[in-house]
Amino acid sequence: MQTAKRQAAGLPVEVVLVWALFAVVTVEVLVTYSRIPPRELYHVSGSGIEGGLSRALVFVNFPVALVALAVLGLIYTRLPGRGYRGVAILAAVLSAAVFWPGIVSQADLDARLVNAVAAIGVLLALVLTGAVASKGGVSRSSWHRADWVRAALAIVLLVAALPWLAADLGLYSNGVPLLGRLFQSGQFLPERPGLPNFAPAVHHGHHHGMDGVLLVLTALLLSRRVARRAALAAYLSLMFCYGVANFANDLIEQVVKRGWTSWEIPNVTEPRVSVAWSLIVIASVGLWALWVRLVDWSGDEESSLRTEPDRLRARR
Repeated sequence: MQTAKRQAAGLPVEVVLVWALFAVVTVEVLVTYSRIPPRELYHVSGSGIEGGLSRALVFVNFPVALVALAVLGLIYTRLPGRGYRGVAILAAVLSAAVFWPGIVSQADLDARLVNAVAAIGVLLALVLTGAVASKGGVSRSSWHRADWVRAALAIVLLVAALPWLAADLGLYSNGVPLLGRLFQSGQFLPERPGLPNFAPAVHHGHHHGMDGVLLVLTALLLSRRVARRAALAAYLSLMFCYGVANFANDLIEQVVKRGWTSWEIPNVTEPRVSVAWSLIVIASVGLWALWVRLVDWSGDEESSLRTEPDRLRARR
């Protein structure tokens, strides 16, 4: 009983891992955009430390503000009092500013004053995360069968994202044995919209495909502790499917750039009425329905999803 109470009050270690992941990528973006000339990057104009801070601020808006909303939903009931919960609501409202059209646009990735709104929301979410950790410590959940699926998906995504990981560091992957054969990275191609003449296949800097990978990893981590929170489960389902769509859109460019096909997965970075977004929503609803079927409604709030053998034993 005491262990269950500590689990419910403490900060899930998955939240720590998510914040650490985005902290690392934010530093990568800051350093890369500070040292590489804007002409070698994508839709930015600043250079030096100013350019790095500008792009890092935009990154904190998208995708970090989306992640902050999920974290706030997970830690809300763990906050120590009404005052903290009031701050959490404020942080959620500020973070949700990223949904406003034009706050972040692929056509212009230079930071503007309005980007400070969502960034403040993210900062408040970080502070609240620290408040939960200082009050209840960090809690861990035991390994379950579904975690093997999560781990396998994460490995596949990270392997496919290696060229984007290198690009975040301002490097090409074509000089790495085997990777140079699997992925086009530093090879120069004819002019493409938004990029300089004869741009490399994978330009230096951050890619929206990498954003997709980060969102999927976040959904996989936080889903371990979502338990019976239906609204949070729905949001993470949408985050997962949205991340997969962005990952696929950017990855298919490797096939197009080789000339194997001219068909591309539509860009889904910004929500719009389209077939692609309809499929994202349908897939999200299906994933959420699967969660409803698997969740252990008879256990406590921190109980894990039930596997098929668990359900069979319950019936007996």
